[in-house]
Amino acid sequence: MARRLALASRFVGATTATAALLAAALASLTVDARAQAPAAAAPAAAAPAAAPAASQELLLGSGRHTYRWVKGWAKLPEGMAELGSTHGGIVIDKQDRIYVTTDTANSLCIFEPDGRFVGAVGQELKGGLHGLVLREEAGVEYIYAAHLAGREAVKLTLDGKVVWRVGYPKESGIYQDAGGYAPTGIAVLPDGSFVVADGYSTSWLHLFDKEQKYVKSFGGGGTDPGKFQTCHGLCLDTRGEKPLLLIADRANHRLQHFDLDCNFVKLWDKELRLPCFTTIVNGDGDVAVPDLQGRVTIFDREMNLVCHLGDNEEPGLRANFDVRRDRLKDGQFTSPHGCAWDSKGNLYVQDWNVLGRVTKLERVKPAGK
Repeated sequence: MARRLALASRFVGATTATAALLAAALASLTVDARAQAPAAAAPAAAAPAAAPAASQELLLGSGRHTYRWVKGWAKLPEGMAELGSTHGGIVIDKQDRIYVTTDTANSLCIFEPDGRFVGAVGQELKGGLHGLVLREEAGVEYIYAAHLAGREAVKLTLDGKVVWRVGYPKESGIYQDAGGYAPTGIAVLPDGSFVVADGYSTSWLHLFDKEQKYVKSFGGGGTDPGKFQTCHGLCLDTRGEKPLLLIADRANHRLQHFDLDCNFVKLWDKELRLPCFTTIVNGDGDVAVPDLQGRVTIFDREMNLVCHLGDNEEPGLRANFDVRRDRLKDGQFTSPHGCAWDSKGNLYVQDWNVLGRVTKLERVKPAGK
């Protein structure tokens, strides 16, 4: 616990509330035995929407972003009472299989779109895969991840085999040792270089080339444009003429755009509480932001608000890791931490939760479409 609190105290510019969230997040890495089952075999390959009454179909959102809340979506195998602490992210492959991080030995749990449990991989990375991105290279899909527990970035095959590992950037001069590095997010650039966000420690971001060599650092702690308080998650934004990085600056309650030379471009600070990550549908250009304060927010390609999804009506349940089953309500999130769209426009949301919670929101097409 002393080590966790020391790490929390190094978080630059953190408020007391944010430091408490950080300590709880690091404590969640130890939540394992209550939920963990033996690892399954690896697979072969613009206003908040109120929750409807229990007797009604649970519909969230509006217009082209109307979703049906799928009750009891995740179907766990016999002997696996709970999924286990969910604190990280979600990615979806070309087959629409869903990969969800947990802080148990089952680092990546894999589901079919109908909720069937396929298996779990990445056991050697137990206790803290965090931000994820899935990338296809020469016809092969890989997962890049910030490995919080290992204080490193990793590249994985879909069956969990480690391709490479990159530790803390000692060349940056920012760190005395690996103990000061707590990576939370990663984004891969078009040329294969990648950026890792040290969201739970210094709020610096680090650029590495495609050969995993350190290039430079940018950001750092603060509230001015271009500075961060918990640069938690990020993604490559290819919607405009030039690709950009879209970075969740969580404790500053905003998103920031940077160019691929790591220069600040613009910030977005409306309709956000504690944004964790960003995910983009490049078909229609919309952005989904899992917000730790109890909702998922969707913006259009101009970053105008489209809607909030699943806004929790009880403030005490927002950004709360220790919400048990009897307090969870269908139609409402507690602490959205990661999300991803599949090829059909369905949205999958991971809550930061002690027992594990993943929800499927099934896209409802507007009438006549």
